[in-house]
Amino acid sequence: MNKPNFAAMSQKELRQYVMAHREDDEAFYAYVDRVDAEGDWTEMPADADLDSHAEFQSWLRKISQSWNNRAS
Repeated sequence: MNKPNFAAMSQKELRQYVMAHREDDEAFYAYVDRVDAEGDWTEMPADADLDSHAEFQSWLRKISQSWNNRAS
């Protein structure tokens, strides 16, 4: 069986492939490497004050925007 060219796939296409072929370790590692390389992670600073409602809401908006961008 011929493997697809993971490098030619978009991140979204690669994710769809991985979800459809969960046993394909090579595809999974290619996806993880791609996500890591693109570095579009949204991180919450360790010193963020979660007791501050405004800061927490701002952080949630960043997470939501990040997920919306990935879905498009």
